[in-house]
Amino acid sequence: MSLIQPHGGKLVNRQLTGDAREAAIKQAATLPRLTLNARAEADLELLANGAFSPLEGFLNEADYQRVRDERRLANGLVWSIPVTLSVTADERKSLTAGKDVALYARDNRLLALLHLEEIYGYDKQVEAEQVYKTTEDKHPGVAALYAQGEFLLGGKISLVNEVSTAFAQYRFSPAQTRELFEKNGWSRIVAFQTRNPVHRAHEYIQKCALETVDALLLHPIVGETKGDDIPADVRIKAYEAILSNYYPANRTQLAALPAAMRYAGPREAVFHALIRKNYGCSHFIVGRDHAGVGNYYGTYDAQNALRDFTAEELGITPLFFDNTFYCKRCDGMASLKTCPHDAAEHVSLSGTRVREMLVAGEIPPIEFTRPEVAQVLIDAYRVQAKAAAAH
Repeated sequence: MSLIQPHGGKLVNRQLTGDAREAAIKQAATLPRLTLNARAEADLELLANGAFSPLEGFLNEADYQRVRDERRLANGLVWSIPVTLSVTADERKSLTAGKDVALYARDNRLLALLHLEEIYGYDKQVEAEQVYKTTEDKHPGVAALYAQGEFLLGGKISLVNEVSTAFAQYRFSPAQTRELFEKNGWSRIVAFQTRNPVHRAHEYIQKCALETVDALLLHPIVGETKGDDIPADVRIKAYEAILSNYYPANRTQLAALPAAMRYAGPREAVFHALIRKNYGCSHFIVGRDHAGVGNYYGTYDAQNALRDFTAEELGITPLFFDNTFYCKRCDGMASLKTCPHDAAEHVSLSGTRVREMLVAGEIPPIEFTRPEVAQVLIDAYRVQAKAAAAH
């Protein structure tokens, strides 16, 4: 069997090489320049390497409006998150539609050219309500939206320098994961999205899914996340610990996804599924409150969002899992679908309680997390505590 087709049928590649790259670098010196923030840098990399296929750049107005309102591109293809580049009124003054713009990283490196097609205004509150289901700036995605400039730029991009080399050994492009899958003889690959370390409930649903496919792609977000999320380098160490001790090496692959979290719940679940389709995955795990934050979304809103589209439209098969836990009466991992016992029998710890235990150097119960993962987190909290004490 062959691998799943990319979204839209073709894997986009907007990375320049050779003479074209050299010419673009020379041209950039004569162009107006924009410095990107962390999210725009992440989006740029994923536009260039095909993770956002079929997008070839930042959305033009027709695509933006239909994505915002209908979760589709102007041509009708499913797409749930507006991938946009904003500028302030002052920045706009130096820009002209039809003229290229040089895009720079926060560390002042040239990254890409934007082939600017459109400059257009937009309503931030309408986007907040449609995409995030709230206009409250306490929501991190809405806060980021409100901090944007007043205008959006639409146009294709051409990457001339890599955005980042962080987590280089795991930073695979969609073309690279596809090559890896084919080399291993895998055609049915299930992806798991995470911004947190893997605990026993995650492990349970991953292994349930792994029973039915060829391989698991553990694909954590390593781009910008909330300030209180566990740092990416700590999470990577935790993934390495659990994979090396509890998963079959010949059927699992760890890869870093250099995306920024939007915390858009249902919309982001669809977005994450389409990205993994581009990476070559045939299946995508969706548990409770996928990509959620606070109490903005219902427990299974993300699963329902994926049910809004036909199998043909999505092209990737979502695997839905209920809330999972260790049940003392069942003497094993279970879910609300398989366990008949009261919640009092379930091992359940709040995130706050887990953090308190880790800070105190206590390993949470084996029913909640693997000790190897807990030790990575304890070590990280100790380093953090020492750094705080030094200040």
